[in-house]
This record gives sequence, C-alpha cells and structure tokens, in this order.
Amino acid sequence: MKTAIATKELQAESQKSMLRINQVSKVYDQKIVALSEVSLDIREGEFMSFVGPSGCGKSTIFKIIAGLSEPTSGSIEMVTSTQTETSINRDEVGFVFQHATLLPWKPVIDNVALPLELKGVSKKERYEKAIDVLEMVGLKGYEKALPRQLSGGMQMRVSIARSLIAKPKLLLMDEPFGALDEMTRQNLHYELLRIWRKTNMTVLFITHNVFESVFLSTQIAVMSARPGRITNVYDVPPYERNDSFRSSHEFSNLVGEIEKGLKPN
Repeated sequence: MKTAIATKELQAESQKSMLRINQVSKVYDQKIVALSEVSLDIREGEFMSFVGPSGCGKSTIFKIIAGLSEPTSGSIEMVTSTQTETSINRDEVGFVFQHATLLPWKPVIDNVALPLELKGVSKKERYEKAIDVLEMVGLKGYEKALPRQLSGGMQMRVSIARSLIAKPKLLLMDEPFGALDEMTRQNLHYELLRIWRKTNMTVLFITHNVFESVFLSTQIAVMSARPGRITNVYDVPPYERNDSFRSSHEFSNLVGEIEKGLKPN
C-alpha cells in the first residue's frame, strides 16, 4: 500500500522502474524468518529510505540486492534500458556499510581505488578516477592521508567515494551515518544530496532516524517487525532540502506521519 502524505504530485511519477523486488522471503538455517514476501517497485533516480525496528530485515534486503545473500524464495530484477535482468550485475551496485571499513595501512587514494585495483585497472587510470571522486566528496588534498588521520565523518566520505568510483547505477547505504555526531551527520546529508543530484543514481538508504529519512528521501518504505514486510510506502514531496525545511511545519507533519506508520497496529 502507498500512502500520499501531501497533495503535491511527484515528478518521479513519470520515471521508469529500475529495480523490482518480487515476493522475496528469507529464512535462515535456524528457521528464523527474516523476510516474508517483500515486494517493492523502485523507480530510476529514486532516493528511498527504509525504516523499521531493529531486526526487521532491512540489511537482509540490501545483502540480497547486492548478491551477498540469496533469497529463500522470490526474485529481484534490475530493469535496464533494453531488458529486464533476473540477476543483479554487481558492477552496477555500490555498497556503503555502517562503518567505513577502510584498510588502515593504505592511504586514502588507495582505499578509494581498491575496487578498480581488484579489477586489474592500471594504477594511472584508477588514481585519476580516485582523485575525481575524492573531489566530489570534498576530500581533495587528502589523497595521501591514512584513515587514522581522518575524522569519523571524513572516513565515511572516503567510504562513499570508494563506492562511487565504479559509477554504480544503484547505491546501497546501510545506516552509514548512525555512529556520527549530529552536526557531522547533517553536513553529510547535504553532501549526499548534492552527489545524488549530480550522479542521477538510484539510492537505497537504511536508517533508524525518521528525521533523517524525511530530509533525504523521495520515498520512505516502512517495515514491520520480524518477519520483515513492507507495510507502507510514503511519497515525500520535492521540498527544498535546507535548514529551514528541518524546522518547518511540513517537515514536522511528515515526520509525525512516518512515526505513526511505524507503530504496530
């Protein structure tokens, strides 16, 4: 079910689907049902946040999309301009985890370039691309720094740059800002929105923070407690994302609507 939370029509309505999750369930060996018949149609260029209680299967969905886990039943399809793929091309998916997971002995430029190094791309080419994405995330000049010399927010920017270097069509972000202080977190919100607009990627974002989901997203998928199901999908109107929006009645109303949807029936 989709609930409209404002009367404005979304420009995204005219966008085509790029990812279809079809009746996906996941049961672990211990007979734990993590996901139950999850279906979702995600449009190209969407910024969709997933919110729900801990253990509801948000990360499990992302791992299945990324090919790191297999569904027990159901399927995931990626729609390209010419066809529908029943398997996901991992080269088209970037993944940002909860922690930066950087190699501590490698300088920033080598951490960012690692995905291309693993593919056998020449040092010259991967360094050129690494410098480009470091500039995109605001870390130009830090190429030779080691991770321990960076703040938590800067380390997360390096992680984001690493996920962008292969120019993915789909970016998965599993609660990447959860461990950061509020000021750093809000600054990264603006950086992430700027990158999203510039690259035209589709972004799927996990968060436990409803305020964060409303500020960042064009859509918000609400999940139930385990076994995880999609209980509602909310459209967020295209308000200008700035400090004024955070303190507006529209923002407060949207947050209240989402929080109401999170409460068990």
